[in-house]
Amino acid sequence: MSAPSAAEHDPYVPSSVELLREEAARVLRTVKTSGAKRWLVATNWLPIHDPRTVYVNKEKRTALGASAWSSLAESERETYEARPLEEKYFYYTRYGSPLAYARALDLACEHWGGGPSCFASKRILDYGYGGIGHLRLLASLGAHATGVDIDPILAALYSQSGDTGEVPGVGMGGDIAPNGSLTLLHGRWPGEPVVREAAGGDYDLILSKNTLKKGYIHPAQEVDKRMLVDLGVDDAAFLDAVAGALKPGGLFIIYNICPKQNPEKYIPWADGHCPFDRALMESAGMEIIEFDKEDSPATRTLGRALGWDRGDHPMDIENDTFAWVTIARKK
Repeated sequence: MSAPSAAEHDPYVPSSVELLREEAARVLRTVKTSGAKRWLVATNWLPIHDPRTVYVNKEKRTALGASAWSSLAESERETYEARPLEEKYFYYTRYGSPLAYARALDLACEHWGGGPSCFASKRILDYGYGGIGHLRLLASLGAHATGVDIDPILAALYSQSGDTGEVPGVGMGGDIAPNGSLTLLHGRWPGEPVVREAAGGDYDLILSKNTLKKGYIHPAQEVDKRMLVDLGVDDAAFLDAVAGALKPGGLFIIYNICPKQNPEKYIPWADGHCPFDRALMESAGMEIIEFDKEDSPATRTLGRALGWDRGDHPMDIENDTFAWVTIARKK
């Protein structure tokens, strides 16, 4: 009997980009606009990245990339713990596939006419971006995409040359998108002046998925503050900043995907309603297009395409997946 081959011992493990391409092929059937379809097809041009290591100081709650860590004095380097991150983490982080943005971006593109070039030259800000994948795809279609987040791991992870900056436009034949750009900011927007200034304004879209939840900002019951989202300013100041950063006619979209609420123990992330009062949004200069519209059927379809009901921890999509969307336009 011959010895087992190396392939039998080491089955092929697809890269995260290959996984995203497979997901995109399934998700294509769930979106309506040509622009959202093109955003999914752009996964074919995503660059593959090697695994990375970040260095974490738990006491200071800070994290550094390899270059910044190596520049420290040896005594200071010893206060950081190396945290290797697998290759998949670059695009999936701890939040899962970036293609979960497909439905929210499909809705935005619909308001811009739905054409294949709907993202080209658009300025887009994602509040609580959580991972680089969807922003890189937008930039490759000619968008100028900015992500804001407070997670120090993200700042350390995306700290290498080429992670941000100008992104070449992609496409086939003569249908090449213009070059876009990708900017990542880490800190509290709009509460920290340096972050607010760096973000700038004149945005066509300010988007937030799974961050601006009522349960995170105004929970119905008292919960551990570590479970909440601290805006850093009051609701009125936050909405004024949103309106101030949008160009006239620009969109503000809040899209929240949630599990079923537990009647026995309150789950803040299960309350995905808009955290802001409708009248307060209007007083900030925004016209309400949709307010707390349930969008569960579309998200369940997306979830099945992404395989949320498969794997080691399958979800009961039909009974435990809900979504709400709020869309406003700056007057």
